[in-house]
Amino acid sequence: MPEQNQRQYLDFEKPIKDLYDQIGQLKTTAEKNKLDLSDSVRQLEEMIVEKKKEITQNLTSWQKVQLSRHPDRPYTLSFIKRMTENFVELHGDRGFKDDKAIVGGFAQMDGQTVMIIGQQKGSNTKMRQLRNFGMANPEGYRKALRLMKLAEKFNKPIITLVDTPGAYPGIEAEERGQGEAIARNIFEMLRLKVPVICVIIGEGASGGALGIGVGDRVFMMENTWYTVISPESCSSILWRSWDMKEKAADELRLTADHMLKFGLVDGIIPEPLGGTHWDYDQAAQLLKSYLLPIIAELQAQDPVVRQSARIDKFSHMGFWEDVPQD
Repeated sequence: MPEQNQRQYLDFEKPIKDLYDQIGQLKTTAEKNKLDLSDSVRQLEEMIVEKKKEITQNLTSWQKVQLSRHPDRPYTLSFIKRMTENFVELHGDRGFKDDKAIVGGFAQMDGQTVMIIGQQKGSNTKMRQLRNFGMANPEGYRKALRLMKLAEKFNKPIITLVDTPGAYPGIEAEERGQGEAIARNIFEMLRLKVPVICVIIGEGASGGALGIGVGDRVFMMENTWYTVISPESCSSILWRSWDMKEKAADELRLTADHMLKFGLVDGIIPEPLGGTHWDYDQAAQLLKSYLLPIIAELQAQDPVVRQSARIDKFSHMGFWEDVPQD
């Protein structure tokens, strides 16, 4: 988690930044002049809490999209580090290469061995290039499927953490079967005999998210989005410009509350006040507190019943009307 002086702020977080700047100035003055300004600092800290509440209670869809992409937001490895012990990362798809955009391996969560898989973005320019901005190639999805099959072999539950702007759309990815790899994952995830829990922890875009997003339970963290297309791409298609991205975000109904209302996810996991980027440890503990009882609940079910329920769950998603034949 970045230090306070290294934090980055979104436009609507500027009032919070101003309060932190005032605290910094007060502490500098107190140290320089040997004054006790702790009461003033405490008042400003209370104002920060209130300001965070005020901002998060009135977020637009576009602002939630921005929070999901916040440069200080924790990614998959940050959650794994704070939720689990003895994580052993496994590499490669045994067919082409190791895709750094997807990470996964066995880990222990309060003594429970799990297979945990997720998309990983980078925290700086070099790492973003290495991780391809969290956009997986076909070999990434094939690696994920290999790890899921390994978990099934040893009868261990699977947790996937979704955070991607989409599958990599390059020509070479299409040449190696991007669409087939994602479709294969969807097909195989429906048939897995072990519990599968999916959580959108940031961006959940299109097939890139669905490639590791099919499970017995699907959750979204509070300030995330999940839809077939990004607001910017939607805006460019409908209005030939990215300038309408905020309207597109509203019309797409892509936030967690909308997805829950539509029945596309099973629950919303709360975030620390202001968003996960303010407290990595609390964010991880909140997520962990949701995962553990769900794992226990799913493990108690008969595998055949659980598999059948998973298939029914996804088969009945959406809204449609049967037109009678003439």
